[in-house]
Amino acid sequence: MNERNTALPQISAGLISKALAIYAKDLRLELRSRYAVNTILMFSITTLAVVSYSLGQGGLSPRLLSALYWIIMFFSSMAGLAQVFIREEEAGTSLVLRLTAEPNAVYLGKLFFNLTLLLVMTVIITPLFFIFMDVPVDNVLLFVLMALFAVIALCSATTLVAAIIARAAVKGTLFAVVAFPIIIVPMMVLVTGGAKVLDGGSVGDVSAELQLLVAYSGVMITASILLFRFVWQE
Repeated sequence: MNERNTALPQISAGLISKALAIYAKDLRLELRSRYAVNTILMFSITTLAVVSYSLGQGGLSPRLLSALYWIIMFFSSMAGLAQVFIREEEAGTSLVLRLTAEPNAVYLGKLFFNLTLLLVMTVIITPLFFIFMDVPVDNVLLFVLMALFAVIALCSATTLVAAIIARAAVKGTLFAVVAFPIIIVPMMVLVTGGAKVLDGGSVGDVSAELQLLVAYSGVMITASILLFRFVWQE
C-alpha cells in the first residue's frame, strides 16, 4: 500500500515534467518564428481599430462594449490557437511526438502553450480596447479577472479541437466552425458578465458567471484528457 501511494505522486510529477518539456519546446519555436502570436495580434489589433473607427468612442452601452470585446477575443484566438498542432503536422514532427511522449503530457503541454499565447493577447488587447473604445476604468481589475477566467475557458475548449482538425485540408476555417458550438455557452456567459462589470457591478454581481466559467473549464479539461488519447493516436 505504501509503495503504491508513493508511486502516484511520482507519476504525476513525471507527467507534469514531460508536459513542461513539450511546452518549452513549443515556446522556443514560437519565439523563433513568432507566427502564432503575430497572427493573433495583427488580427485583434486590426479588428479593434476598425471597430473603434466605425462605431466611435462614446455612447455605446455596456452590453454592446462587452459583446464587441469578446467577439474580438474569440475570432482573434481562432486565428492562432490551432497552430500548436498544425505546426507539428506541417513540420512532420507529430509522429515523433506520438512515439516519444504520452498523450496526456502532449495535451497538457499544448494547453499550457495556448494559455500563454492567449494571455499575451489579453494583456495587450485589453488596455487597447479600454483606450480605443473609451471604456470606463472603474472596474478594470474585475474585468481583467474575468478575462483571465475566459482565457482558461477558451483554451480548455479549443485545444482538443485543434488536435482534431490539425490533419484536415482546410484547417483555419474548420477550426472556427468546429470550436464555435463548443464555446457558445461561455461566450454568452462572458458577454453577460462583462456587461455587468462595465456597468459598475461588483464581484458579487458576477460571481455566478465566474463560477460557471470555472465549472466549464474543469469539465472541458477533464473531458479533453479522457478523449485526447483516442484523438491523438488515431
